[in-house]
Amino acid sequence: MHTPTLEQARELLYEHNKEDFHRQHGEVVSGVLAWFAKKYDPENVEFWAAVGMLHDLDFEKYPEEHCVRAKNMMEELDINPDMIRACCSHGWGETGAEFKPESTMEKILFAVDELSGLIGAAALVRPSKATADMNLKSVKKKFKDKAFAAGCSREVIQKGAEELGWELDDLLAQTLEAMQSLESGE
Repeated sequence: MHTPTLEQARELLYEHNKEDFHRQHGEVVSGVLAWFAKKYDPENVEFWAAVGMLHDLDFEKYPEEHCVRAKNMMEELDINPDMIRACCSHGWGETGAEFKPESTMEKILFAVDELSGLIGAAALVRPSKATADMNLKSVKKKFKDKAFAAGCSREVIQKGAEELGWELDDLLAQTLEAMQSLESGE
C-alpha cells in the first residue's frame, strides 16, 4: 500500500484523463484542497492536494460509473485506503459511491468539487477571465442563477456546506479566496 505524492497523483490523473478540461479541473481542486488543508490540517497539505488531483481519476473513461471505477482502479494500484475513500466520497449520493464524506477533508471536497466549477465558469464570463476581481456578491449571483453553469449542482454545494456546519456564504467566500490564491500563485 502506498500514498501517492502530489506529483505521482498528477501523473496518474494525466495517464487516465487526456482532455485538458479534466486535467485542469484536477489541478484546480487539488489547489483548493491544499489551500483548505493549510487552514484546517496543515500537517497533511500534500495528502489533501493529492486527493484533489485524483478525485476524478475515472471520470473521463467511466462517467457512468464515476467514483465506483475509481475505487477499483486505485485498489489495483495498491493506493492507501484512506486516499481511496477520500477521493470516492465526493460522489456520495450522486454517483453510486459507497462512502459518505465524514472527515473535514472529505466534506470540503464534496462541496468544492462542484463549487470550483461554478466559480471557474463565472470567472470565464468576466472581462478579466479571472477570479482576482471577483467578489462574494458575484459568486452568490451566479449561484442563484440556475441556468448559469447548470451542470454544477447547487444542491451538492448546499449539502456540502450543511455537512461542514458552515453557512453557505462562508463556503462560497473561502472557496473563492482559495481560487484567487491559486491565480496569484500564493
